Amino acid sequence: MTIHDTHPFAASGQPRRPLRRFRGRLPAPVTIWATYTPRGPVGLTVSSVAVADGEPGEVVGLVDPASDLFDAVLATGRWAVSLLGHADRQLADAMAGLAPAPGGPFRLAQWRETDWGPVLAGSPGWLGAHLLTDPVEAGWSMLVRGVVDHSEIDESHAPVAYVRGQYREL
Repeated sequence: MTIHDTHPFAASGQPRRPLRRFRGRLPAPVTIWATYTPRGPVGLTVSSVAVADGEPGEVVGLVDPASDLFDAVLATGRWAVSLLGHADRQLADAMAGLAPAPGGPFRLAQWRETDWGPVLAGSPGWLGAHLLTDPVEAGWSMLVRGVVDHSEIDESHAPVAYVRGQYREL
């Protein structure tokens, strides 16, 4: 895992491409997508996420094709999506490779084991999904589409959003 020296959506002295600036102004959910591998759990902070209600419901997300998570989802066909709260900002940065995580990011929080992957304990909500179709290229990412098998909500915790390089408590 690489720790980047800059945040991908942070303001800088150089002008960003207009589409990137537009994307940075869209409030985005802060989620961790995670699954199990023979070597242990892998996860990634994913903010480009949409959930489509229906029978069956679906979840889609843009995932870095170079990430360990992408390879693991292809191998297992299953993953869990945890919503994050405002107190989980450091974990989000660590899972994204933006902050150090001695011993790995899964040591920074408590996790529950599920059939789909590790779920953040105390998450405002989570879902378990299985791969519906092969991922397709979408810009520099891969569009991962899955069927939602299970979902839970915890009304006692509010989720956090990300906009213009900052976490915003909802």
